[in-house]
Amino acid sequence: MKNNLKVYRAMKNLTQEELAKELGVTRQTIIAIEKDKYDPSLILAFKMANFFKAQIEDIFLYQEE
Repeated sequence: MKNNLKVYRAMKNLTQEELAKELGVTRQTIIAIEKDKYDPSLILAFKMANFFKAQIEDIFLYQEE
């Protein structure tokens, strides 16, 4: 799934490590999500949206296959 996580992270001037700590995940998880290699759980997606005060669909872009 495509996402704008890197853009949102940059808007808050956060490193991958800082964001990972805020969300309670590892830096590797953030890296994998940003590289479209891992789709987060719904709970994690909600945590991200809440943290950035955004809608899930603003961060994650659903594309039908």
